[in-house]
Amino acid sequence: MMRYAELHAKSNFSFLEGASHPDELVRRAGELDYAAVAVTDRDSLAGVVRAHAAAKDLGVKLIIGAEIHPQDALPLVLLATDRAAYGRLATLITRGRRRAEKGECRITFDDIVRHGEGLIALVIPDRQNTADLPRYAELPRYAELFADRCYLLAELHQGPDDRGHLWRLMETSRRFDIPLVAGGDVHYHVAQRAALHDVLVATRHGLTVERCGEFLFPNAQRHMKRPAEIARLFAEVPDAVRRTIEIVERCTFSLDELRYEYPEELSPKGETPAEYLARVTWDGAEDRYPSGIPPRVRRIIEHELELIEQLHYEAYFLTVWDLVRFARRRGILCQGRGSAANSAVCYCLGITSVDPAEMDVLFERFISQERDEAPDIDVDFEHERREEVLQYLYDKYGRDRAGMTAEVITYRPRSAVRDVGKALGFPAEHIDRLAKQIEHFHEEPELPRRCREAGIDPRSTAARQLVELTGQLVGFPRHLSQHTGGMIMTRGLLCELVPIENAAMPDRTVIQWNKDDLDELGILKVDCLSLGILTAIRKTFEFVRLHHGRQLTLANIPQGDEQVYRMIRRADTMGVFR
Repeated sequence: MMRYAELHAKSNFSFLEGASHPDELVRRAGELDYAAVAVTDRDSLAGVVRAHAAAKDLGVKLIIGAEIHPQDALPLVLLATDRAAYGRLATLITRGRRRAEKGECRITFDDIVRHGEGLIALVIPDRQNTADLPRYAELPRYAELFADRCYLLAELHQGPDDRGHLWRLMETSRRFDIPLVAGGDVHYHVAQRAALHDVLVATRHGLTVERCGEFLFPNAQRHMKRPAEIARLFAEVPDAVRRTIEIVERCTFSLDELRYEYPEELSPKGETPAEYLARVTWDGAEDRYPSGIPPRVRRIIEHELELIEQLHYEAYFLTVWDLVRFARRRGILCQGRGSAANSAVCYCLGITSVDPAEMDVLFERFISQERDEAPDIDVDFEHERREEVLQYLYDKYGRDRAGMTAEVITYRPRSAVRDVGKALGFPAEHIDRLAKQIEHFHEEPELPRRCREAGIDPRSTAARQLVELTGQLVGFPRHLSQHTGGMIMTRGLLCELVPIENAAMPDRTVIQWNKDDLDELGILKVDCLSLGILTAIRKTFEFVRLHHGRQLTLANIPQGDEQVYRMIRRADTMGVFR
């Protein structure tokens, strides 16, 4: 049987376009025994880590790529052949995203010229205009740019003129000497998702499915097909199918090749990060213990520094120390928390105010060789001034080396019911009533009962569609937002690791991956969080200083205050964080 690889597949991270999760595409590729599958979302790499995780689990070869839509040239699919080409693809998407509003991307042919080296290009023909060969006068530009890495996509979907469309593509291929390659323009892994795809299209255009007309695909053929069916569709040009394997063999890149390197410029010239971290830690210890470092604390510090060096986390600690130092210089109250509070090094660096001499907990709760987990230091800053810290990081490392972690906003039952109901044409008052009645549902019978209560007959065909499609849509990504404060900084260019785009908030830039994606790839982030109670505490310190002449800090607040414990016993803790 002829082998086949799907090189053009959108996931639901092509927001409101793809109707399958990345892992569903990968799993289906494995079931169909594809040689490989490429996840190629529109101007995005947001879903590739999830696809990568599924591909590793299932033993499916994944190709990383994206569907790119230049403003002044034909659209194309770009596939990464190696690590350098992947970096250029991520940078290309960054450039297009950074010059556009949130959620948009503006890429030109010149951008592709600058970043196209090493990428394989699959040019997407305009099906409506393939009869007009002069329309393709720009094809030679792609052929010259990509040379033997340039292909013309041929995609057939059981349309009324598939044979004529294929013939015109063959003519175009011969005329411009660009080889044809088969593809599926996949928007969902199985045909049963076509109805959900129609709902997504209607939502994207603000219409009902009934009024979408030509916005909808004419049939349900944008699913992943069996290799035998692909061979039959392209029987006249079998080389187009064989070329998918040729391309797979040229694409050797895997996300496993990404190596995250933390910034190291905080170390003075001639001093390694480990040496510098040790120096500032011991300096901080002398400040914390002016009467002498207790022997037990000294042993803890020596143990922690040794383990940090073994695991190569020195630069991470220095980076957190640097932003805390910045905050303290500006008079911004801050405090590290979570497992970092178990660290004597963090105490000596001023990251936390928890004295290890007063505690008996293991540093290995924070980081250890056995667990092989990256450290996770959460630092809370005054909520009114946290933005100063974020902008300090952007300014220090540059927009190409620093970005905020993304938060994937997903459909929940209420939002799913509203969008599905609107797309199916239900009266607004019925959908509004239904949405207000549900917060979550885990079993299908619950939603039909809620429908009845909202005045919708659950036995009707439309209601059954509403129930089924709402269940499918729950959990789908709706759009990318920004994490509450997770920042990632890199030694090299962050934009060569993951695309960066503008956030809705001015002066914020966000990467396309969320915290779970970063964890999957072993990429460290620093959580720069905001906390209102810290503002209240800082103002309290000022009142105490003004009225009582006492200079209080988080580290020297007297312990064991009986009045405090009496308040806690009364549950008089409104506004107290955790």
